[in-house]
Order: sequence, then structure tokens, then C-alpha cells
Amino acid sequence: MRIEDIRFLVGYDRWATRRILAAVAAIDEATWSTPNEIGDRGLGGILVHHLGAAQRWRHGLSGSDQSPRPERDPLQVPGWLSASWDEEWAAWDAWLATLDDAALLSPNEEIPMWQLLAHVVNHGTQHRSEAAALLTAAGHSPGDLDVLDYAEELAAARAAKA
Repeated sequence: MRIEDIRFLVGYDRWATRRILAAVAAIDEATWSTPNEIGDRGLGGILVHHLGAAQRWRHGLSGSDQSPRPERDPLQVPGWLSASWDEEWAAWDAWLATLDDAALLSPNEEIPMWQLLAHVVNHGTQHRSEAAALLTAAGHSPGDLDVLDYAEELAAARAAKA
């Protein structure tokens, strides 16, 4: 795997998460804050966990000793989540800029970095699908979230620039 491939996957993760956040902007407080919808989490809890996991993985893989756990705090409003993701994406961009193809092959406790980064994206996919199901049930579907949809949007944007 190349750093270009990881940047594509991280870009997809961001694109799909933004679609979820856009749908969240239209829901009411009860839909956001109801617990125990999927396991012990509701929509807000699922999405805050998704953010926290991304933060922890970035910190851990970059060698930081921080381990943010926003899901342990009282549930914030959806606007907080969007702003927090914007900060996290900027931090991911800065960290990814320090990596190259060789770094992706280096093991982190016997697992190559690229596989751990692929896990982070896949973990997000799980929680976005849970959130998408709850949003759709509440009448606010985020629409299609497939990697292919993201790839087609990128191809269309490249064609429009050409």
C-alpha cells in the first residue's frame, strides 16, 4: 500500500463522515441524545465514539501519550461534534504529511502501519453505518456512503478541472 492509497481512504472516511454530520444537523435533540439504540449507544454516543477512536488512533500511531475519550464526557451538541471533527481532520492531515510509503510498511507491534490505518477507516465505516440506520429511521438519510460514490465524485471533480 502507498501513502497515496491511505490518503484516498482517509479522504473517503472524511467525505462519508461529513455526509453523516450533514444529516445530523437536521435532527431533533431526542433523536441525537436517546441512548441504547444500538448496544448501549444512541446516535450521539455512536458518533462521539467514532471521533474519540479516530483521535486515539492518531495519537497512538504518532507516538503521543494522549488518549482522548470524549465519549466519557456528557454528550455535547451536534455542532460541537462537527467542530471537533474539523480540528481532528486538520491534525490527521498534518500527521499524514509526515508519512511516506516506507513508513506504511513499518510494523507497529507486528502489524504494518497501513493495516492499522485501514482499520481506522473500517472502524469509522461500522459506526457510520449504525448512525446512517438511525438517521434513516428518523427520516434523515445521509444518502449513499459507498467508497465507489466517493471515487466517482473525485473523478467528476478531476474531469471538471480538465
